[in-house]
Amino acid sequence: MPEATPKKKSRPSLSIVGSGRLGTALAIALSSAGYRIEAVVTRHSARAKKAAALVGNATAALTADELPLLPPSRIVLIATPDDEIAHAAQRLADSRRSLLKGSIVLHTSGALASDVLKPLSGIGIHVGSLHPLVSVSDPRTAQKNLRGAFYCIEGDAAATRTARAIVRDLKGRSFTISSDNKPLYHAAAVMASGHVLALYDLATEMLVHCGLERSKALRVLLPLLQSTVTNLSRSNPARALTGTFARGDVATVRRHLQALSRNGLQEALEVYESLGARSLSLAASNRLEPKLVEQIRRALTAPAKK
Repeated sequence: MPEATPKKKSRPSLSIVGSGRLGTALAIALSSAGYRIEAVVTRHSARAKKAAALVGNATAALTADELPLLPPSRIVLIATPDDEIAHAAQRLADSRRSLLKGSIVLHTSGALASDVLKPLSGIGIHVGSLHPLVSVSDPRTAQKNLRGAFYCIEGDAAATRTARAIVRDLKGRSFTISSDNKPLYHAAAVMASGHVLALYDLATEMLVHCGLERSKALRVLLPLLQSTVTNLSRSNPARALTGTFARGDVATVRRHLQALSRNGLQEALEVYESLGARSLSLAASNRLEPKLVEQIRRALTAPAKK
C-alpha cells in the first residue's frame, strides 16, 4: 500500500483588531502560514476592506464600531496604536461573543506589557504581547520581513506558548523579557531603527551644507550605511567600527568639530560629541592606544571648537 500523506497541521482561527500597516502585514503573513483569518478590524470601512482584500480567503472586514460583531476566534491580535489597546481590550471584554473558552489575546505593542489587557485577564482570557523587531512601512513588503524575524514576547504561560507557536509558524525566533522591562526594550528598538533614520537625516543635512542636492545626499550615503550593517552582521560593534575613531585620528576629530561649529550645525555638533564618546569607548575596548583615547576625549569635551 502507498505510504499515507501526513496531514497538514491545522492552525487556529485568528482575528486582528487594528489593521494598519503592522496589523495588515501580520494578517497577510499569518494567512500565508496557514492561519484562518476570521476578520480584520480598523476604524474606517474602506481601510478594513483593503486589508481584507490583501489577506483574501473571504476574511470579514469590520469597522471599530462593529467590534462586538467580531466572529469567535481562538486568537485575537490587537495591533492598534498603543493608546487604544486598553480601550479595545475593554470592548472585547464587554462583548465576549468573539472570545472562545481558552482564547488568547495578544497585543503587538513594543512599549506596553500584557497588563494593559487586564479587562480580559479579569474574565479568564489568556493575555500576552507579541512584538516583531521589524520596521513596517508597506504591509506587502513587511509581511515578507516578518518571516524569520525576532519577536519579543511576554504574558501568562498559555499566551506565551501561543505566541511562541505563532513565531515558529512564521519561521521566526522569539525571546522573552520581564514585563517591567518593556519600555526599556522598546526604547532600544527605537534607538536601533527610528533614531538611525534621524541620524541619517542629520548626516544628509550636513552634505547639503557641502553643496549637494538633498536627493543626491540621501543616495550617496546609503551604500555606506549598508556596508556598516553588513559589517555588523559579521562581528560585534567594537570590531565592526571603522574610520576616524577606530584609527584614533585625533586631528581629524578636531577638524570635524571645527567644521560643525563653523557652519552653525549645533544639533549635529552635539550629536557628534555624544556619539563620538560612545565610538571612542568601542575603540578603546578594541585596544586603541590609551594616549589616543585620552586626546580624543579631551577634544570632544573642549569648550571651544573654533
